[in-house]
Amino acid sequence: MIEYIRGELADLTPAMAVVEAYGVGYALNISLNTYTAVQGKKEVKLFVHEAITTGGRDDSYTLYGFATQQERSLYRLLITVSGVGANTARMILSSLTPVELCNVIANGDEKMLKAVKGIGLKTAQRIIVDLKDKIMQSGIAEELHVSRDASTANVNAAVKDEAVSALTMLGFSPAPSAKVVVDILTKEPELPVEQVVKLALKQIK
Repeated sequence: MIEYIRGELADLTPAMAVVEAYGVGYALNISLNTYTAVQGKKEVKLFVHEAITTGGRDDSYTLYGFATQQERSLYRLLITVSGVGANTARMILSSLTPVELCNVIANGDEKMLKAVKGIGLKTAQRIIVDLKDKIMQSGIAEELHVSRDASTANVNAAVKDEAVSALTMLGFSPAPSAKVVVDILTKEPELPVEQVVKLALKQIK
């Protein structure tokens, strides 16, 4: 079993990294989070998840690489959920950082999960139900300094959801939008939706 691969980053795309170690080039499927973390580096260390598929016409052996152990642990939890395959799990980890994903699951924010391509309402709800306690019990959330309900405890949920929805329709990614909206509402909880959106537009990068 391969725990990690350390070596020269021979090739990199947003979906794949090729790491050369001792003359062997290993192709690893990666998320956008990992892509961002290793971009520009010559030497990298990627934690590995091995996926072996058998029983079809062609057996396959695929490696997935992660910049951190926490991201790999979240990936392994995601693929235990019914309806979440390897590519869907990688899409989730490309749309949300590990901290954001833990917050979304811990706070039961199904709308944020639904905003990820390929995730429907039932799958989003299943991810939350199946993993809400597991991410706390596994220690991942603690390692990432995530507290249950901490990010949205004092925020008007209806205003937050409407503002994030509006920003998403304007073309902004849900996760960064939600972070900015929560920050705004934490400081000024009485603001109406339109004011929140206006302020968010000035802050989202």
